[in-house]
Amino acid sequence: MERTGKELLIASRKFAVEQRAISWWHLWTTLIAWIALIAVACSSLPVFICIGASVLTGLVMVRMFIIYHDYMHSAILRDSAVAKFLMHGFGLLILSPPSIWKHSHDDHHKNNCKSYGAELGSFPIMTAQAYADSSFWGRLGYRIVRNPIIILFGYITSFFWSTTLSQFLRHPIRNYDAGLSLLLHFGIMVLIGFYSVQALLLGFLMPVFIASAIGTYLFYAQHNFPGMKRKDSPEWDYVYAAIRSSSFMKMNPVMHWFTGNIGYHHVHHLNAKIPFYRLPEAMAGLSELQTPTSTSLSPIDIYRCLRLKLWDPVDECLLTFREAKRLSKSKASNLSIGNNMSLDYPTGRPVESC
Repeated sequence: MERTGKELLIASRKFAVEQRAISWWHLWTTLIAWIALIAVACSSLPVFICIGASVLTGLVMVRMFIIYHDYMHSAILRDSAVAKFLMHGFGLLILSPPSIWKHSHDDHHKNNCKSYGAELGSFPIMTAQAYADSSFWGRLGYRIVRNPIIILFGYITSFFWSTTLSQFLRHPIRNYDAGLSLLLHFGIMVLIGFYSVQALLLGFLMPVFIASAIGTYLFYAQHNFPGMKRKDSPEWDYVYAAIRSSSFMKMNPVMHWFTGNIGYHHVHHLNAKIPFYRLPEAMAGLSELQTPTSTSLSPIDIYRCLRLKLWDPVDECLLTFREAKRLSKSKASNLSIGNNMSLDYPTGRPVESC
């Protein structure tokens, strides 16, 4: 019998047990790989080797961020002073202040696809009707926020502005660690720049840019993908949102390593206390998690995710702007026919994504 709700949550708890030695192994090996790759990127080796090392540094930073992310969920290395020093330092360095990240990310987990508009710590979503009824400036702002360029430049849009600077400007005292993050991040940039332009570009800026872009896209695609389902308040259900509003991102073993298994996102949303290295085990051990709606990092799947913009509560699927426009015209046409001829005309929905 398929377990749902509380039963499935209880069943997942046996996987939410940290293996402390394994947690330390993942942290130290990732940290060492990160530092070693930075050293290569800043070295006098041939430029193509340095650039390759810089790209790999960015990928390893994604993995470090997932370890940081798991630490902030108290899934690994809880109550360790050493881990706290390393993880908080990492969060400050990459413009993800610990207190701000934890507040916004915890809110995201508690309210995953629960409401419309700008959810804390998530990409905003509007219904097709709400978008059509919005002002010109409201529609323009929404288009800007969900534009792929915002994701590509996640270093500036998501981390520098949304997560750090805007929070510090809003509440400087309460969000003091955002100020510390800005000082540390840009202070290190200045110091590295004085030492070497190559070190600044290949050892710092390029890896941070790559890691931020990948991280921002992963966060977007984990809840904006073809086949995504959602229930709105008061029908919203935590377990349903974890399984149906969160994707499983198919990757090869190498990319699963670089991304810290965050592609098993439906499992993570079911129980955020499951350490990242046990997510595949949990999916294999819980039959209810083995048939998720999936996407991947293939160019075609990335395109399919990025083009989805609006929610259609009638057909319960995400639409592109073009599909929403055609749907709106179809409704208007059918309404006009119905008013003139008193006929109950079918809508004939021209929707491809549902």
